[in-house]
Amino acid sequence: MDNKIRLSHGDGGSYTRQLIKNVFLKYFGEPCSGDMADSFVFYTDSGKLAFTTDSFVVKPLFFKGGDIGKLAVCGTINDLAAAGAVPLYLTAGFIIEEGFNIESLCRIAQSMAEVSRDTRARIVAGDTKVVEKGSVDGVFINTSGIGMVSELYNPRRMEPGDDIIVTGGIAEHGTAILIDRYNMNIEAELESDCGPMSSLLSVLNKHLAYIKVMRDPTRGGLATVLNEMALDRGTDIELDEKSIPIKSQVEGINDILGIDPLYLACEGRMVIVVEKGYGDKVLKHIKIFGNCREAAIIGRVASGTHGLVYINTAIGGKRILPMLEGRMLPRIC
Repeated sequence: MDNKIRLSHGDGGSYTRQLIKNVFLKYFGEPCSGDMADSFVFYTDSGKLAFTTDSFVVKPLFFKGGDIGKLAVCGTINDLAAAGAVPLYLTAGFIIEEGFNIESLCRIAQSMAEVSRDTRARIVAGDTKVVEKGSVDGVFINTSGIGMVSELYNPRRMEPGDDIIVTGGIAEHGTAILIDRYNMNIEAELESDCGPMSSLLSVLNKHLAYIKVMRDPTRGGLATVLNEMALDRGTDIELDEKSIPIKSQVEGINDILGIDPLYLACEGRMVIVVEKGYGDKVLKHIKIFGNCREAAIIGRVASGTHGLVYINTAIGGKRILPMLEGRMLPRIC
């Protein structure tokens, strides 16, 4: 590993994974769960709980479909949802640059309050620090959350034939950030998919029992989160390119820019591994949820044990889909 931090260490790909393993796990110890999931699950006398924390440094602070405040609350809620947990309480810490506009801060706080109210995830504690001008790009936010894990959700080993579902169109958040950040003169009715996914748990209800793994494909996008799942669990994953839901506008913009949308962040999607034979049944219930009408089965767990992800292309070939290497689009969350 390099002896200096690069921007790529924060992009969620292989450099981030190296940083976590070579620095944080080295000194903090391996997680009890045995993998690097976004939430830590533990048991109490009252039941099973999930705990998570995340920091948000998105640029620009306001974008089509949301802002840093909405992103912060949704991001933490979605990390809990990926652990099968309904959010209960959140904390919010702010690092604010001297001279930051208070009206903008009010807009951010309002966005956070609206998501909190809609999901019944109460913001109950927080902290504020103000630093000298130039030390922070406007405002950074850290949120932590705790939630109650559903008794119906029982994560377990992925096996060949298990179906892989993504709950909606991919790369919409990353593409929306790209357009706004660089003031691209593109006429497109495209917004970030940023939104809370916790209500999906109640929609699935008893069908949670068929789900083996859930992850939200944020930094590094769909390709990177699938690689993490394959590596952590020692399985191969096979995808069908034609089955991956992606808006034509998203595909077109990224084609022009030479960016692979499989590596761009989503902030209101979930990747779900479903027990073999139950994929269509679970998919039917997922599509009931408001922003999941484009949900699709995009592949399956393959028989290999190399930790590889490969894709059957639209032209009939196959290609390896590696984890994100280097920088794709920094500061997306």
